[in-house]
Amino acid sequence: MSTGLIIALIVIVAAVVLVAAALTLRARRDPHGGRNLKRRFGPEYERTLARHGGDAKAAERELAARVERHGALRERPLTAGERERFEARWTAAQERFVDAPREAVAEADRLIAELAAARGYPDGDRHDERIEALSVHHPHHVHGYRRVHSVLQPPADGAAGAGAGTEGLRAAMVEARALFEALLSPSRDSGRHRAALGEGRRTDASDRAPARSGGRPHLAWGLHRRQAKES
Repeated sequence: MSTGLIIALIVIVAAVVLVAAALTLRARRDPHGGRNLKRRFGPEYERTLARHGGDAKAAERELAARVERHGALRERPLTAGERERFEARWTAAQERFVDAPREAVAEADRLIAELAAARGYPDGDRHDERIEALSVHHPHHVHGYRRVHSVLQPPADGAAGAGAGTEGLRAAMVEARALFEALLSPSRDSGRHRAALGEGRRTDASDRAPARSGGRPHLAWGLHRRQAKES
């Protein structure tokens, strides 16, 4: 074996060893590894995994990319007045469901988009990007927003869409409420922000006050379930 060939083999082996060492070090340092991603995203991890046909590597690459793009986002705090207005509008939409289910769900969809924008998430027509960002910070609730948005879309084949009836609309709105409440609640970052501004217990107490719509207290959703008309 010639000296040149031996040197070439040594260089190749050294390169392979260096690459393997770098990959191992990266895997150890990567905070978005498979286990951490599964723990962080919960149901969103399973949904992404299913969408990739069970390919864990592909699902984890997608979720890790989302964290890279949106993980640094810090939710902007809401004032007590903003929180009360959003809650009042949701209550009004919920009450409207009795007579106009589809319009009420459309309003819920708009409200979540507006509330997310107020908290600092992508706004405007960037629905997919907003969903991605929300999935990073609210992975256990983002599916409700997906559902309330998709149930309003016409089926691609023009046929009657599954779940487009009153019960499907009601279920979508109920599920979306979880994300709405999560976005409405003060985050740990916003709590620190209020403390830095010197806002005391009075503001926190007002944040927890029940919102009213038209002078009426918030109505339980169960009151509407059997009364809603078909859209």
